[in-house]
Amino acid sequence: MNKTSKYPLFFVLFIFTFKLVLAQNSRMIIPSEISMNLEKEMQEMGSELSADDIYNPNMLSINDAVIQFNGGCTGEIVSPKGLIFTNHHCGYGAIQSHSTFENNYVKNGFWANSFEEELPNPGMYVTFVRKIQEVTNEVLNGVKDNMDENIRKSLIQKNINKLLQTIPKEEWQDIEIKAFYDGNKYYAFTVENYKDIRLVGAPPASIGKFGADTDNWMWPRHTGDFSIFRIYADKNNHPAEYSPENVPYQADKYFKISIKGIKAGDFFLIYGFPGRTQEYLPALAVQQKVEVINPARIEIRERVLNVMDKWMKNNDTIKLQYTAKYARIANYWKKWIGETQGIKKTGAVEKKKAFEKEFIQQIKTQNLDKSYLLIFDQFRNLYDQIKDPELARNYFIETFYLNNDFLKRALYVYQLEKLYEVEGKNAYKKNKEKFKSYITPTFSNYNSALDKKTFITLLELYQNKMPVKYMEGISKDINIKKLANDFYSNSILNNKTQLIKLLEKNPKKFIKTIENDNAYVFLKKFIDNYYNKISPDYYSLRDKINRLQKKYMEAIIKISPTLPYPDANGTLRFSYGVVKGYEPRDAVYYYPISHLKGVMEKYVPGDYEFDVPKKLIDLFKKKDFAPYSKTGQMPVNFLGSAHTTGGNSGSPAINKEGELIGINFDRVWEGTMSDLYYDQKISRNIMVDIRYVLFIIDKFANNKRLIKELNIIK
Repeated sequence: MNKTSKYPLFFVLFIFTFKLVLAQNSRMIIPSEISMNLEKEMQEMGSELSADDIYNPNMLSINDAVIQFNGGCTGEIVSPKGLIFTNHHCGYGAIQSHSTFENNYVKNGFWANSFEEELPNPGMYVTFVRKIQEVTNEVLNGVKDNMDENIRKSLIQKNINKLLQTIPKEEWQDIEIKAFYDGNKYYAFTVENYKDIRLVGAPPASIGKFGADTDNWMWPRHTGDFSIFRIYADKNNHPAEYSPENVPYQADKYFKISIKGIKAGDFFLIYGFPGRTQEYLPALAVQQKVEVINPARIEIRERVLNVMDKWMKNNDTIKLQYTAKYARIANYWKKWIGETQGIKKTGAVEKKKAFEKEFIQQIKTQNLDKSYLLIFDQFRNLYDQIKDPELARNYFIETFYLNNDFLKRALYVYQLEKLYEVEGKNAYKKNKEKFKSYITPTFSNYNSALDKKTFITLLELYQNKMPVKYMEGISKDINIKKLANDFYSNSILNNKTQLIKLLEKNPKKFIKTIENDNAYVFLKKFIDNYYNKISPDYYSLRDKINRLQKKYMEAIIKISPTLPYPDANGTLRFSYGVVKGYEPRDAVYYYPISHLKGVMEKYVPGDYEFDVPKKLIDLFKKKDFAPYSKTGQMPVNFLGSAHTTGGNSGSPAINKEGELIGINFDRVWEGTMSDLYYDQKISRNIMVDIRYVLFIIDKFANNKRLIKELNIIK
């Protein structure tokens, strides 16, 4: 041992082991927190980018070419005239809203041939993050650990409100302050929100959604998941509401686009706005999710999907009506199955338990606050208590809000009634139009007979699976089928015209009518039970768990050799990796690049998931791929080892030189557990190859205008 060493050898080895355990965790890095070690590690993997190339608030960087798209996705600026690439599924709502029977842009695609043809989208916006700064000390000024929770929250909010008024910004900018590390740190974001965003281009759904539900979360994938928008600004290049006088945003920073190609082992970086991860949950929380919560949610949605699938297969009209609903319900059903299997396959719970043993030992070794030693006993007590309220809460939300339109209407009507009771007539009048806007879509693409079947399915599950203490309102001897027949035949909740007219009445008339509706009277007991029992029990315990989680995260920060990466929370991050395949199971290996050949192998004429446009078939037969490929194969999608999650949809995939090589859009099924536990062996993100995007714009859509606007590096 080196005599000048500060620590004995066993201690050095222990620290090294502990760091290795943490290395499995998230690599979602706050751009302002790039360290020299991180920069060096990326460069050792092949990157030629410096920290300043990625983020620098005082000069142009990659950061200035990335936007949050409409609050839930990511996009990238790809031309000096504010052109945006994002995912097809991120722009789908806009594409659909402009579609008519005469001009079905979902089915046929849309390509603007001039600025005048670009279509405005009221309510759509994009967000630039111009500066990130830590404000932990200011936010937590005066806050004590032993404070009452409500007083503590109030003081934090008071401090945040003060900061929002004092942090310097331009007139057209806003400040957002977000909690990180479960409330142990806070960062302020200086943002610009542009509100005039216009649709420029989108491939037909047979390209942009190729594979649809069947291929969702899966590899190999063959989806051209992209759409194109443009930012418009006022004459000063500042944010402005839509106006015909606005002009294309003048971008000082935008991505050059590389068509040099990619191969296994190539470095790439993902930049975007990942939604939410929970990688620092204790082992027993993950175990409860996998063994109790996920199975319940999976069963509920599986039952509903089975009903819908049966009806859709036998009726083309219903199939058309329910395709989007089916996809929405199936999305997380499939994700939860993959997440559960991934947690089990990787032994994540056991690895977290091993980490927790090391955690306890490290608290003792470093002689830290002994109260940290009690954390896991306290977690165990709280998670035992929250199991039933959380299960009950999930049954209620899945039943009354997510999977049945009739029940959702009952919930909205209840909320309007309570608004009147609590806040009075003026609040009712002020909000009734908003509630109409909630209720009206539940009658869109609606089949009463199918909805009745899912109603029966959901309430019978509720009747048999709801924790006993929360069973009020639905005893075992109630005949759900008989009630459903009565409700769907006679209730105002199933009559759009009557219900919308009722919402126009004065509040007393509204209350009197709805309180005489048998269906509403019956369902109101369930909703009362949720708001008066389930929800208070759940949130009381959740507050305690969150506070303990904050303490746990505080201890992890103290004992870690370097600051661990924070969970995703919808704010700007980057992650990085290499183009890489994986082994999903024994004797199976997935190569990291898919090709147009695979699209043709999956082609099923007339199938809504796997149909292929004739022009794409003709291009494939001619092998007319140049200059985007000269190998006789047209790359479509590729895999990488970067850590992504929801919100990273549309994120740019950037090569070692800072050029755009792809657009992120999904993860592999076996790795969906990465929201809870990231494992480099099987966690893979899926990207559409930028060469396929350009091929579709150029060869398929023949839109030379857009190709000329881009800076393509050959």
